[in-house]
Amino acid sequence: MNTENIEKMSGHWLLARIGKKVLRPGGLMLTEKMLAMLHVTSDDDVVELAPGLGYTARHTLKNNPKSYTGIDAEQCVIHDLNKRFKQTSARFKLGNAAQTSLPEQSADKVYGEALLSMHADHKKSEIIKEAARILKPKGYYAIHELALTPDTLDDNIKLHVQKNLALAIKVNARPLTVSEWILLLEKEGFTIKKIETAPMHLLELKRIIRDEGFSGFLKIVGNLVTQPDIRSRVIQMRKTFKKYEDCLCAVSILAQKI
Repeated sequence: MNTENIEKMSGHWLLARIGKKVLRPGGLMLTEKMLAMLHVTSDDDVVELAPGLGYTARHTLKNNPKSYTGIDAEQCVIHDLNKRFKQTSARFKLGNAAQTSLPEQSADKVYGEALLSMHADHKKSEIIKEAARILKPKGYYAIHELALTPDTLDDNIKLHVQKNLALAIKVNARPLTVSEWILLLEKEGFTIKKIETAPMHLLELKRIIRDEGFSGFLKIVGNLVTQPDIRSRVIQMRKTFKKYEDCLCAVSILAQKI
């Protein structure tokens, strides 16, 4: 095992390496609420931005959408997903969430999870603009993201939390408050239809068991026991999440293109 790579690996891929499948800040429950709000049907052309391990894609495909396209910036992710979804109608294509190369107004519904939080604000806007570009008029865009709470959180505390999150997960995490997420979506031409929130308990024992099942939980524990380099980083991530749990939550927002 390459210790240097473990030290630099982004938090979500580190957790995936030990067998964690649900990598979203609000867990499986908030993902399910997001999909319920989005209400995918057989009439919908659906696009997922940054599908990652394809966990949410499997849930989406249960609704038999007219088409499903996943866009990811990593070739190895696309290769793996196309192999694992070979027997389905899903298509996974290499592309940037801010520049998908998909035709204008080609999707009825677009969604992304744990994506915008990992980018600077100007990049967030670019991704949201791209979602608006590929959506048909009155189309829906759903997000599931890390958020800061409460809305009145002091700016200095925001910066402190963002800085320490970035150090722990090795990604330039820039979560916003719920009201800031709303304003960002509205600025890019969306109206807000529904909002759901959840605690950010990604590495809490109860959440892990609920999301992964008991056998999945045991697999993760086994991997942590046998891989001390990863264990050390996961412990640090958990300490950071715990330290700032009063300032963190997860949010899912359903927005409609004007």
